[in-house]
Amino acid sequence: MISKLKMRKIWLCSVPALLTSAALLAQAPPSSGGGQQPSMPSQPPSNPSMAPPGAGPGTAPTGQNFGDQAFVSKALEGGVAEVQLGQLAEQKSESNDVKQFAQKMVSDHSQMGDKWFKPVAKQMGVSEPKGPSKKDKKLIEKLQGLSGPQFDTEYIQAMLKDHKADLKDFQNEAQMAQDPSVKQIAQQGTEVIAKHLQMIEQIAQAHNVPVDGKGKEVSSK
Repeated sequence: MISKLKMRKIWLCSVPALLTSAALLAQAPPSSGGGQQPSMPSQPPSNPSMAPPGAGPGTAPTGQNFGDQAFVSKALEGGVAEVQLGQLAEQKSESNDVKQFAQKMVSDHSQMGDKWFKPVAKQMGVSEPKGPSKKDKKLIEKLQGLSGPQFDTEYIQAMLKDHKADLKDFQNEAQMAQDPSVKQIAQQGTEVIAKHLQMIEQIAQAHNVPVDGKGKEVSSK
């Protein structure tokens, strides 16, 4: 009887301890080899809208961006030549229509350069030209040695050739430009150049200068 009584007391004392151990085990976190850990934050999702498609941060400018810059640079350089050629024609031409056209070249191309192309060039980091291109410098030097009707003929031919080429360049840039500012000035410039070309074609007809490109052209060599 004594041994049974002792065994009953031992069992009664052990029950609370077993219950306490079971409760502690139930509250313990699962082992790392098993399930997920919801308290660990996941990596933040990337934001694809922060970069252009197919490009990461620091992507170099595309070829078309360089094309816009080249157009602005060439237009500025050409504008300088038009102004200097116009000033020369004002001095040397003996024809009123040629002189009036030359004055318009000086006025229009000065305004286009100052109000349109120079501000855009500054935004794009394009340096302003120091003067006309080598080709235009040779043309200016050649015209400086001419006078009278000979000067008028050579100047008219040069203006026909330049404005035909410029009109194509402006039309192409108006369609292909990626920069909105460049696209706008290319569109506006197309209208101005087209009017200039129409004017010089009328003057060419009055001076019997061919306008189809088959006549004698000014040599830049």
